[in-house]
Amino acid sequence: MRTLITNIGELTTNAPDVLHDAAVLIDHGRIEWVGPASDPSIWRKGTEMGVETVHECHRDGPGTRVVDAAGRAVIPGFVDSHSHLVFGGDRAAEFEARMAGQKYAAGGIRSTVAATRTATDDELRANVRRLLDEMLAQGTTTVEIKSGYGLDVDTEARLVRLAAEVTDEVTFLGAHVVPAEYEDRADAYVDLVIGEMLDACAPHAKWIDVFCESGAFTEPQSRRVLEAGIARGLQPRMHASQLGPGGGVQLAIELGAASVDHGTYLTDADVTALAASDTVLTLLPGVEFSTRQPYPDARRLVDAGVTVALACDTNPGSSFTSSMPFCVAVAVRDMGMTPAEAVRAATLGGAQALRRSDIGVIAPGKRADLVLLDAPSRVHLAYRPGVPLVRQVWKDGIAVC
Repeated sequence: MRTLITNIGELTTNAPDVLHDAAVLIDHGRIEWVGPASDPSIWRKGTEMGVETVHECHRDGPGTRVVDAAGRAVIPGFVDSHSHLVFGGDRAAEFEARMAGQKYAAGGIRSTVAATRTATDDELRANVRRLLDEMLAQGTTTVEIKSGYGLDVDTEARLVRLAAEVTDEVTFLGAHVVPAEYEDRADAYVDLVIGEMLDACAPHAKWIDVFCESGAFTEPQSRRVLEAGIARGLQPRMHASQLGPGGGVQLAIELGAASVDHGTYLTDADVTALAASDTVLTLLPGVEFSTRQPYPDARRLVDAGVTVALACDTNPGSSFTSSMPFCVAVAVRDMGMTPAEAVRAATLGGAQALRRSDIGVIAPGKRADLVLLDAPSRVHLAYRPGVPLVRQVWKDGIAVC
């Protein structure tokens, strides 16, 4: 089945152009052609198998479906490169306490660990599916999922296995925080993470991550975790500089991490090193919104030449949002990004953070992951915050909502 989306008012391709009065032809899950809607060749290509014109989401029927975008905007599907979807329990009370003035600390993760350990696989699956459905309805077509709420061998293995049921982008994050049973024995816990736990989790994961932060893991401990994962064939990424400056960013770059995430507190040396590297800096606006920490200065990063991604960090403690449009709006309003920069960071930036070249771009040969906005331009994602502007979503060329 082919799909021709035509009469697109504004098409964000990230290839790198923005096109107006554009059309996109999809065939077998890939982009076949992109260009002006007035180009007669697109109609020859599109009508070879017959045409049926539609205005909404249809899933069956012969020939080529022609979708009239009616002057609306189309962007690549959002690529959410940082999430923690496999968990049990709820931390609304913790959020309420923060809004009343309590300071955020990494140790709150332990309450989710307790709830996750007692949840059944089916309970965890149902929660993941609910969150994925939320994400898809808001235009997210690719999601990375971390473990990190088990912190024992059996539960961490369960979490990466369940994540692998729904995404290829699975991250082993056994080094999230030190669990209560290893209080004051962080090095011993690292031994467990890089030994028996890594053995159990590596077959289900693509990435390895560590929370290099005060209250979590030191730089030497973080190095041990990432180097052990690399030796097992996993690719590194890192949480760093969320609660204060430290050496995590430099360590991530040294070890060739695809992404270092948070980056709320960066030194000038960190920014310079990131700009000279191929490590992406993934910003997580929902965290600062939920914790009342200072927002990172994205303007500083973009101007310095750092490759920036935006992600939701969906988790029950510090950022319980699944909305990439919300993160785009916050990045524009509070982090100094232009709408164009924020949308690029939430699409192509996320793809780069996952070292994927097949998504985040609307160009021939790329995966047909697209979002039709109920708006004339991408600017409306920030201009109309909180409004459900996603009209249709295609994943691998199939209209999914």
